[in-house]
Amino acid sequence: MPLPSFLRRPSLVTQIVIGLLAGVVLALVSPRAGAAVGLLGTIFISALKAVAPVLVLVLVAASIANHRQGQDTRMRPILGLYLVGTVMAALVGVAASFLFPTTLALDVPADAALSAPGGIGEVLRTLVLKVFDNPFNALVDANYIGLLAWGIAMGLALRQSGDGTRRVLSDFSEAVTRVVRLVIRLAPVGVFGIVASMLAGTGLSALLDYAHLLAVLLGAMLFVALVGNALLVFAVTRRNPWPLVLRCLRESGITAFFTRSSAANIPVNMELCAKLGLHRETCSVAVPLGATVNMAGAAITISVLSLAAVHTLGIQVDLATALLLSVVAAIGACGASGVPGGSLLLIPLACGLFGISDEVAMQVVAIGFIVGVVQDSAETALNSSTDVVFIAAACGVTSGRDVEGRDAAAGSVLPERAGDGRTEA
Repeated sequence: MPLPSFLRRPSLVTQIVIGLLAGVVLALVSPRAGAAVGLLGTIFISALKAVAPVLVLVLVAASIANHRQGQDTRMRPILGLYLVGTVMAALVGVAASFLFPTTLALDVPADAALSAPGGIGEVLRTLVLKVFDNPFNALVDANYIGLLAWGIAMGLALRQSGDGTRRVLSDFSEAVTRVVRLVIRLAPVGVFGIVASMLAGTGLSALLDYAHLLAVLLGAMLFVALVGNALLVFAVTRRNPWPLVLRCLRESGITAFFTRSSAANIPVNMELCAKLGLHRETCSVAVPLGATVNMAGAAITISVLSLAAVHTLGIQVDLATALLLSVVAAIGACGASGVPGGSLLLIPLACGLFGISDEVAMQVVAIGFIVGVVQDSAETALNSSTDVVFIAAACGVTSGRDVEGRDAAAGSVLPERAGDGRTEA
């Protein structure tokens, strides 16, 4: 009997599920063997630690250096909604983490410094010192705050450089992204080792932690999609936002959930914009830009997983520090890599606010890949559907008549020579 197609050529998600199930079975059948294969998880975490600092520095610098100036003024309200929506999502993630605190099974070194920050003053002092760190030290020590600052500074400085220089920087960014993709291909093997060794030591209770973490993530994303976005649309248009929100979830979110790529969902969003009769030139810029910087789901992921590490280590967080975390998570989300699980690599950036070591933060990243089987799909669905929601809101398309009755609008907003619409997932 022939195997199903998803087993003949399994996707990364299918491979991670297989690795997860294999790790559970091995830990239950032979705890000793489960502990032994923990080396595979350690190798995966080490690879993540190696590529993540370089990715942050290069990706931020390249994106700023290659940002086009002189955009149409109609982009301003859309960009404003992108920014406000991402910060709002980070705040929702922080609030959900405090309402439903999550703890994780982490291997914390005995000599790790777990002292809590003395308040917002100490956090800001640490933040300033990390911003002005030497870039080479920042790379070696995985100081993500410093790398973010240097990436922004280099990007701004290189915006005035020639096209050739910026093209080289863009190519270098693409090369680093390809290396990250190779590392992420190790995720099934890494998840297998992590799950097997963790369950061998803690039993099935660790799976309950993962289920709780996933419930908090999905609950926060669902709240933003159905309530947060609707409130923002209403605040802008003063009209009923639900027809627009629900249609975008139905026609964009469902597709993005299964493709797990905002870039791959760009043609879907462009066609949806055409059905809504939105301005072609505006959408041809706003949709690809939204696929890059409008990352509400990523902001939630960074906030929730970072605070899961904080709760696990028993670090007390005051309100001002929580608000600062929301801003950092929003900024980090805007610079998330376009590869599957790219937002997870920004978690150490947020953990750095609380003095959490890179070793511990990368364990949280690895756990993110475990729950990412569902989380990454939901994150992409929220990110991609929100792009069209905000574009339509800025253009005043929200009422039931607008949303359901403008399918006959003139022409497609897809750019010419779009081919068959396929993009790399």
